[in-house]
Amino acid sequence: MYLKSLTLKGFKSFASATSLKFEPGICAVVGPNGSGKSNVVDALAWVMGEQGAKTLRGGKMEDVIFAGAGQRKALGRAEVTLTIDNADGALPIEYSEVSVTRRMFRDGASEYEINGQRARLMDIQELLSDSGIGREMHVIVGQGRLSQILESRPEDRRAFIEEAAGVLKHKRRKEKAQRKLTGMQANLDRLQDLTEELKKQLKPLARQAKAAKRAATVQADLRESRLRLAGHQLAQLYDAHATHSQAFDEACDLHASLQQQMQTAQHALQQAESELANTQPQAQSAQKLWFDLSALSERIAATSRVASERASHFQPVPFPGEDPSSLLSRAEQAEAELEQFASAADIAAERLEAIREEVEERAEVAAEAEREHMAQVRAIADHREGVVRLLASQESIQQQLQAATAESQRLHEHLAEQRRQLRVAADELAHSERDAQQHSLKPLQEAADSTALEAAAAEERLEQLRERRGTLERTISKLESRIETLEANAPKPSVQGDFAPLAQFLRAEPDAQVALSAALGAFAQAVVGDPTAHSWDDVARTVVVEQGQADAWSIDVDLPPQTSWLKDHVHVDDAVSLAVYRLLADVALCPSTAEAQALVSEDPRVRAVTRDGVLVGQGWIVLGRGERTALDVAAQVEQAREELARANESLESLSGVFAGAKQAAEESRVAQAKAQVALREAVQRDRALQQQQEQLSSRQHVLQQQVERTQQQVAAAEERIKDLEADQAATADRLARVEDVEDEPSTDARDEASAALAQIRAMEMEARLNVRGAEDRLEQARANAAGLRRKASFAQQAKQQHEREQHKRAHRAQLAHTVVELAAQVAQRTDRALEEATHRRSQLQQRLEVQKAAEHKARRDVEALRERVERAAQRRHETELAVGQAAVRLEEAQTKLSEQTGVPAETIRADFAPAEDFDLEAERERLQQAERDLRSLGKINPLALEEFKALEERYEFLSTQLADVEQARRDLRGVINDVDAKILQLFSDAWRDVEAEFPKVFSTLFPGGDGRLVLTDPDDMLSTGIEVEARPPGKKVKRLSLLSGGEKSLTALAMLVAIFRARPSPFYVMDEVEAALDDVNLRRLIALFEQLRQDSQLIVITHQKPTMDIANVLYGVTMRGDGVTRVISQRMSRAPEQGSSVTPLPNASH
Repeated sequence: MYLKSLTLKGFKSFASATSLKFEPGICAVVGPNGSGKSNVVDALAWVMGEQGAKTLRGGKMEDVIFAGAGQRKALGRAEVTLTIDNADGALPIEYSEVSVTRRMFRDGASEYEINGQRARLMDIQELLSDSGIGREMHVIVGQGRLSQILESRPEDRRAFIEEAAGVLKHKRRKEKAQRKLTGMQANLDRLQDLTEELKKQLKPLARQAKAAKRAATVQADLRESRLRLAGHQLAQLYDAHATHSQAFDEACDLHASLQQQMQTAQHALQQAESELANTQPQAQSAQKLWFDLSALSERIAATSRVASERASHFQPVPFPGEDPSSLLSRAEQAEAELEQFASAADIAAERLEAIREEVEERAEVAAEAEREHMAQVRAIADHREGVVRLLASQESIQQQLQAATAESQRLHEHLAEQRRQLRVAADELAHSERDAQQHSLKPLQEAADSTALEAAAAEERLEQLRERRGTLERTISKLESRIETLEANAPKPSVQGDFAPLAQFLRAEPDAQVALSAALGAFAQAVVGDPTAHSWDDVARTVVVEQGQADAWSIDVDLPPQTSWLKDHVHVDDAVSLAVYRLLADVALCPSTAEAQALVSEDPRVRAVTRDGVLVGQGWIVLGRGERTALDVAAQVEQAREELARANESLESLSGVFAGAKQAAEESRVAQAKAQVALREAVQRDRALQQQQEQLSSRQHVLQQQVERTQQQVAAAEERIKDLEADQAATADRLARVEDVEDEPSTDARDEASAALAQIRAMEMEARLNVRGAEDRLEQARANAAGLRRKASFAQQAKQQHEREQHKRAHRAQLAHTVVELAAQVAQRTDRALEEATHRRSQLQQRLEVQKAAEHKARRDVEALRERVERAAQRRHETELAVGQAAVRLEEAQTKLSEQTGVPAETIRADFAPAEDFDLEAERERLQQAERDLRSLGKINPLALEEFKALEERYEFLSTQLADVEQARRDLRGVINDVDAKILQLFSDAWRDVEAEFPKVFSTLFPGGDGRLVLTDPDDMLSTGIEVEARPPGKKVKRLSLLSGGEKSLTALAMLVAIFRARPSPFYVMDEVEAALDDVNLRRLIALFEQLRQDSQLIVITHQKPTMDIANVLYGVTMRGDGVTRVISQRMSRAPEQGSSVTPLPNASH
């Protein structure tokens, strides 16, 4: 078993879904401080059931949900899924792979899942407890946990061993049994109280039973009198049974008649429903057509706006480049200057040639003088050195001359190649400049700005529609709440059943509602129904209006202008028209109180009411507002329903417009994204061209410098050849003069020739520099002219391209104008179609309302008949029940009399039937006399024997139950003792193993040190704590508080590793446990990690490179400026004799 993957969604800094794919061995998580490494540890603890917010480094549990950062908004839930490989069956579940999911919402609600199925927290804890993972989470060693282990109480340290030993589930069983035992004690106390109470009641009841037994003889005297009375009673019961049977037959006939009427009404209802069902699809189709046309209208409007904006965008743009004619003029001017530079170069060359001729003449003179002098000088030396040396010198000079000639030829070829490369570089630079002119960023920038404005306008329109929709939805919610409140708080009639409020049958105009309530007075609270069908004894005073139809009528009075009868402003249901028209026949609706008083004074038969509720009659007037009546509430509800219908209709209308605006906004966003992509690509292309131009310019400069250096080398090589040729001639002359030298020669002629030669050579050098400068200026002017002509050609091409683009823009603008015109035409047709659809929808809705009203009336008739049928059925049932009850009473009487007297009922009826002269009073007097005789015997409880028997049986039952509860308590104590024994065994075994492992681990981490674990109370293994004694090498202290920080960390690690060895767990999580360790102690700890990895999986949060080197998988955790953690996974592969290498994991998730 090992952890296979961990998926985080919205947990702390993991805003996006992030998956970590673990592998067996050591998995290291690395990253800078604050990047979210420890959040991985918190996620593991949280998904395995951690309930402490402080343990998760938070103030409250909701802090685990991503709270937002930068541009990222806060999320509403956090979710972590841990997948465990259970191929070895370590978890007690029939799956080879187990996924545990924990989900939490901001309202505090939590959800748990195991393999996608809902589960409880307890289910997850019990599932993991069998693997040694419990509430203490000893397998997760987080930051600060090491110091907590050493600073905690001994009893708290015990919990780590208990968790590793699997004791926690047995402790939960013990706690559950103890809670049951506590609850059972209360039941036991109650049983004991009841048993004692019954025991007290048995003694007096036994005495009463004994008295009843003694009175049995007296009761026998009553037998005959009671039999006679019983015969009379049976006769009466037979007569009552016959009467009820006749009533049952009449009820059956009435029920059958009403059922037939019910079938007729249901047929009418079915017909109304059929008509309504036929109309509803048409209305829905009209509604859908109206929605589609509304959306189409909005899309056409959006298209027209976009086309108008694009028409304005594609206006003519001036050419951004330089004028080709200006460049051509500058090229011609440069070519004209080129002739001047060529003339100057020719003049300088002619002067150089003249000077060279003079130099050659003087050089020849000087050389001749020098040769003559040197020949004379060397002749003497040569005579001495011999001819052999001269011949060797001549051969050497010949070889040097050949080498110099070859080098000169090579330099000339190299110079020609460099000049060719220089021309190529100039052409590439000119081509790059032409590309830069052709790819201007201005049109793309304008297009991006235009689409951004279009998208912003569309978003603004969409936001306005969204706000309007939200306002309508809030209005609808408020109206629905108002309707519910009004209906809930409406005055309820004091009578229920087959009565309905009168307000359901009336509907007044809005401005006449108050007047109607005032005119009706107490009748506003009236109910409609049959007053004879209800008992009114326990009901408050109620006005009941009987159903009846009548035509509208009023008293014969001429009303003044602006005054009308109130009935003309009220819609009255036919069912109550008789009573309502009678109540309103004399009520007139006046505009003011004065006119009302004047009308009543003119004709006292009339009652006048104003729209604000002032009611005037002869000699009286009703002022002010009374309590709210059911009629007022019904009017308010009706008004709210109308407002709700209008709001729903507006919301439906807005839905179509919103859909069109949403699509237009989406299209604008797509266009904006495309324009931004094109602009970014153009910017990148422009930057690339600039870099290319810089590189080409730099290369051209380098090549120019190389050409100049090569020219200097060529000149030097030519000078070298000349010098070698002169040396060769001199050597030959020396060989000829060897025999002619006698004395030292004179130097006057040589000196004079040398001075003249030096003077003329200086003039030659000056002329040569002038020639070279003129040639350079000529070459530069030639390159400048060629470059200008090329730029003019490129500019001409760019201008032609610009003109073509302008032609395209004009064409697009024309298309946009055409789209605007066509959109206007389509909009007119759409508006006409929308008007027709609106008219059609209104007609169908009106027809639908009429059909709904007809269906409602038919349904109400059916309901009324159903109520009458139900009442008839109820009546039939009541009479049938009465017949049955009469039969039951007769049967019970027969049975009871037979049981009491021991005489069959038929015998009683036959033998003790009342005769015609039967005197009931005399018989009763006889019975009373017998009863007086019985009373004279004393007070007797006739049921004492039965009560005593029942009480005695109950006492025995409770005594048995009491014994069962006491036995159950003993069984529970046995279970607790068994659990304690199991806990004692598990803890003792684990303690012995951990106690044996701790010194070994301690000596590994502290070579030469001494450490051990000690029980605080060895005699009480169920509650004893654990103390840690540690003595590092070279120290005599054993108190943990005197150890250094690193020593404390290693000691705590030693205890944990000892537990890990004694009771291995499938995996362990270490969060920067080696942060306080030096290199030596770190290597020791790594050695323990190497040992633990053989049997368990380790997930280590670390900053230490040695720890990273031993990892099988490396997870890099980083956090950018947006505050969101990202993970990169790498697999660390190892070769036998090579170092570790990094291989990206194929399933790494970021």
